[in-house]
Amino acid sequence: MAAETDLLVEHDAHAEHHQPEGGWEGGDSKPFATSYGKLMMWYFLLSDAFTFSGFLIAYGTLRISSPSWPVPDAVFATAPFGIHELFPGGHAPLIFVTFMSFLLIISSGTMVRAVQEGARENKRGVVFWMLLTVIGGAGFLGCQAWEWNNLINVEHMTVTTNPFGTYVENGVYLDPETGEPTDEAVVAGETYLMHKAGESHGEGHEGEAHFEYPTTATDAAGYMVDDRGYIHRKFLVSDGFDAGATKTQEFGPSAFGALFFGITGFHGFHVLTGVGFLLIILINAGSGVYAARRNGYEMVEKIGLYWHFVDLVWVFVFLVFYLL
Repeated sequence: MAAETDLLVEHDAHAEHHQPEGGWEGGDSKPFATSYGKLMMWYFLLSDAFTFSGFLIAYGTLRISSPSWPVPDAVFATAPFGIHELFPGGHAPLIFVTFMSFLLIISSGTMVRAVQEGARENKRGVVFWMLLTVIGGAGFLGCQAWEWNNLINVEHMTVTTNPFGTYVENGVYLDPETGEPTDEAVVAGETYLMHKAGESHGEGHEGEAHFEYPTTATDAAGYMVDDRGYIHRKFLVSDGFDAGATKTQEFGPSAFGALFFGITGFHGFHVLTGVGFLLIILINAGSGVYAARRNGYEMVEKIGLYWHFVDLVWVFVFLVFYLL
């Protein structure tokens, strides 16, 4: 019996001697030198990155395959409180969305400070910087709500109807009363914006004059109102294969509205979810839940990873919709 005990002790010592340093030992051992919670957050963010990548690739594919696509400088040219009227031509391209982006980027910086204060076990610092992060995220959501309201209720853009587009042929507009060519040129690549009949939207895009649109259908002249109440302008093609033909201004590609509301809405949902979690973690941090764990406020670090991911995705969304 003593001989068997000696053999077992010798075997255990031999096994311990050959145990690789830093190997998997189960229990509290952490793979990749990180906690299970942070590792799972990284897995989630990786899968979410694939989702956003698929959406943006689909957007690029449809845009390249479409002969007409709205120009961002014309689509996103307004701002709240009539601020855009202070700029030449009454247009302030990208001013408002730049402010939106600034709020989100600044909130990412305040999130960094919250994580730093958590590593120092500074409860008051964590609460203060997380509160600023929540304010930045809520401000971004408020700006996005205004932008959606403007595009839907003022410009009449929906997921199936896109009043923005670009001309694919050169020509001149026809006079709405006489049907004769005017001096107003139609240049291929320029953006147009269709509106509902009877509604005045101020000075039109591309320098069009201010006027009240007719409220009745007019087929013989330059303006025509369809059964949904949208204005279509007529123009005479001046060059190309069918030079001299009369064309009617058509809607822009319907995919634009669907892609814009779909992708920015999906991102906005992520921001909304993030703000909700930030508030929950902020309350927990203020009540001392994480201070008692003495783990450097790891939960704050995990929500910080998510928030930085949301900010990074917005950089790509901003690029494809507002800049290109």
